[in-house]
Amino acid sequence: MSSTTHSNAPSRSAGVVMILLTLAGWTSIPLFLRHFATGEHPIDPWTANGWRYGVSALLWAPVLVHGFWRSSLPAGLWRAALVPSLFNIVAQVAFAIAPYMVEPGLMTFSMRLQIIFLTIGAALLFQAERRVIRTAGFLGGMVMVMAGTAATLLMQPGGLGSGTAGGIAVSITAGLFYAAYGLSVRKWMQGFHPFTAFAAVSQYTAAAILALMLLLGDDAGATAWRLPPWEFFLLMLSAIIGIGLGHTLYFASIARLGLAVSAGVVQLQPVTVSIGSYFLFQERLNAAQWCGGAVAIAGAVVMLRAQHAAAPTTEAGPVKAPDPPSDVRAQAARPAQPHAGEELDDAAVLCGYCGLDLTAIAGSSPCPSCGREHCDHASGRATPGGMP
Repeated sequence: MSSTTHSNAPSRSAGVVMILLTLAGWTSIPLFLRHFATGEHPIDPWTANGWRYGVSALLWAPVLVHGFWRSSLPAGLWRAALVPSLFNIVAQVAFAIAPYMVEPGLMTFSMRLQIIFLTIGAALLFQAERRVIRTAGFLGGMVMVMAGTAATLLMQPGGLGSGTAGGIAVSITAGLFYAAYGLSVRKWMQGFHPFTAFAAVSQYTAAAILALMLLLGDDAGATAWRLPPWEFFLLMLSAIIGIGLGHTLYFASIARLGLAVSAGVVQLQPVTVSIGSYFLFQERLNAAQWCGGAVAIAGAVVMLRAQHAAAPTTEAGPVKAPDPPSDVRAQAARPAQPHAGEELDDAAVLCGYCGLDLTAIAGSSPCPSCGREHCDHASGRATPGGMP
């Protein structure tokens, strides 16, 4: 027992560092975008977005090149990534425009409604989720999110002016489409490794956002070339931190801490963004807004805990799998292939790391193929993406 605890401790410690770095990185992005909007050398949102996602596509391309070189890219990857990419494009555009219309703290608190959109969508699309959504803890957390977010927005000193109201509407739209993106990944990209899935989505997203920059950006995005070296460096850094390292560290932290812990930590983003915005842009939320925001974040954590408690899994951890019987190994090694005209059951259990179908052996853990604990029934993995 003690040897197992000691062997897991370094991995969990690394996971804590990774999720804190993820939170720091995703905190910085709304602040970067606000700086690009209001700094001494402002650039338009289309240019900022195009350069950032163009760089991110280059960062994620090696994942696809490596898979292509080894002939290991999953069949149907590009077709499966198409619908999620369409939602991600809209979400990314709205996310990039919002800081030009509203201060970062209020923007990120507005986006907490994303978890409500996810809940409604999951209830409509996935039968297995309806059992979780009906639990008292989940419903209570959902009410807390809605009430806390409403209080944060409505307690804005002086009311919501046209600019602020428009920025909040754009922020909520970003949350709505990020929710749709997450649900579509679960629906159409089930079984793909999250790195591979997000790499494919990044290429589609970058192509569309670069086209929008060429059409709508000032001088077709060429204004970025005229930025002072330090400002251009910040533009590149925002792409590396938010879209490159951020997602990599988030996926790695899930493998060490589990989805519930990792997702719970990143719920603190509105708080950390608001603190950063206070020092950088003198954004001030009053006491009532802070209380409302705290209630909303607590509600999101309650929802995550209720979902985690209802899922028939254990916390993820790097453990060695016992040798399963030969018939179990053979069945787990075969990817689930539906018959013509049929689809996989929404409640199928997939390994959250190698994507193998574990439905027939749902009671056994860890995965007999890769040796890891599978993380989530029906989805089987953390949704690639979620924040640029």
